[in-house]
Amino acid sequence: MAEKKRARSGSPSKRRKKPGGASTGLAATELQAAAPPHEVAELHQTIDQDGGKVLAVYREPYGGRWLVLAALPIDLVEPTPYQRNLSETHVRKLETVIGKIGRFLDPIIAVRLSKPDHAAKYWTPNGHHRLSAMRTLGAKSIIAIVVPEAAAAYQILALNTEKAHNLREKALEVIRMYKELAQLDDSTEESYALEFEEPALITLGLCYEERPRFSGGAYHPVLKRVDDFLTRPMREAIATRRERARTVLALDDEIVRQVEALKAKGLTSPYLKSFVVARVNPIRFRPKDAPPLSFDEALDRMLKAAVKFNPDKIKLDDLAKSGGAPDDAE
Repeated sequence: MAEKKRARSGSPSKRRKKPGGASTGLAATELQAAAPPHEVAELHQTIDQDGGKVLAVYREPYGGRWLVLAALPIDLVEPTPYQRNLSETHVRKLETVIGKIGRFLDPIIAVRLSKPDHAAKYWTPNGHHRLSAMRTLGAKSIIAIVVPEAAAAYQILALNTEKAHNLREKALEVIRMYKELAQLDDSTEESYALEFEEPALITLGLCYEERPRFSGGAYHPVLKRVDDFLTRPMREAIATRRERARTVLALDDEIVRQVEALKAKGLTSPYLKSFVVARVNPIRFRPKDAPPLSFDEALDRMLKAAVKFNPDKIKLDDLAKSGGAPDDAE
């Protein structure tokens, strides 16, 4: 009976989606079976005028949208200005592999997004490391799948295939995109839900900008539950986002104070900050049928609990039972 009870209470494992009953998309013979629309033909001509070479024009097999496979002059391609910084280790690895096998086999994604203050005419949302490696190796051109829709330049998190993002990288990319998109029109945050992935990343991005060594992983589980997309235009909502970031950083100041007090007692653990945050988390033992807390309510309760936190009551056994991710696992 005990074994059966444990099995029921354990979290159910996620099952992989089964293939759909009916096939969808295009057959292989259909990818080039129609004439491309005017805007795609125009892009073909523009690439040629830029000194590139179109290798194929086709529709991708799932959604049937048009794409252009092209060789682009490498000097005209740049990473989108709001994505994560280069990982030197990853770039060096790519340089070694490409140089060793003598082949570049993984095209980057690019959009033509010419801006008057930039020499580059093509922006890649997911090819920063490959582009850098090819430049270092002295390549004159790079193969790209050019997407006609400029919106693809902002779909960094969805399109990235190079290197898994950690939380800091995700949050910084999101806030950089946010600031860029806020200047374009009166769109709300929810309009870019795919690009931003989740509202907590916007707030965390501002925290990381203010405090680069901020341990966002300790607060992310709480923020995922209480942060939400704001309904005002982003150019106005950014003020609320900054206020939320200040609230999180003020809480972090108090948490750090309590962590230092635990260290002074001789308690050492890579989980100290996560442990204290979990102890003051008002959602942790909240009944499932209780109304959800807003961002302000949750953070206000956390700050009050952090101020009242008593390090003298914490024992080494308490830390050992806490588990979780290390505070610096960013």
